[in-house]
Amino acid sequence: MSEKLPDSSLYGQTTPRVALVDGLQRMHISLEEPQIEALLEYVRLLVKWNKVVNLTAVRDPLQMVHRHLLDSLSILQYVDADSLTDVGAGAGLPGIPLAIAKPHLNVTLIDKVAKKTHFIQQVAAELQLNNVSALHQRVEEVTLQSELVVARAFASIDKLALLTGHLLPAGGKLLAMVGQLPGNVQIENIAGFSLLKSAKLTIPDETAMRNIVILERDPS
Repeated sequence: MSEKLPDSSLYGQTTPRVALVDGLQRMHISLEEPQIEALLEYVRLLVKWNKVVNLTAVRDPLQMVHRHLLDSLSILQYVDADSLTDVGAGAGLPGIPLAIAKPHLNVTLIDKVAKKTHFIQQVAAELQLNNVSALHQRVEEVTLQSELVVARAFASIDKLALLTGHLLPAGGKLLAMVGQLPGNVQIENIAGFSLLKSAKLTIPDETAMRNIVILERDPS
């Protein structure tokens, strides 16, 4: 049986489940009960593994709901394909929450740290996420391609484009989750890519700056 998530007062007198359901409603994201439970089980696993393996600096379950789950799902409207690669996935963010929210999305998570890809594999097994696979590799060594590549605070946008361009076919999209937006001149002149969109991301009860930059891979 899963261990119960401890409560916290950091976001008021609430529980992770209440915070997640409320956050999803405020973000206009509709998920089924099994998906909500899978997201909460993912947090439980993060809490459990974090006691022995350093996966994330966030330790509090409620903070994980806001800063990991809801933050990851804030880009859900831009995930409009059948395949996605999460580079520098760490503990599985944003790939795992996106895979739970979109069961028909094939998600590959890449990280160069073995303990992190091992955790992702364990999560996929325990939550029966058949649409998830993990690769313990450097992103430069990966040869597979997918329609979308996503990265969450992985590198500067120009470096990210340089590292991941080979993972995208022509017309594929790079979704870069960043804090502060770089200047338009910087992101409009990245070789091999065209700027499609930059937008603010809003996460309930979080004040830190969140943005997304979407680049499209040019024809070779």
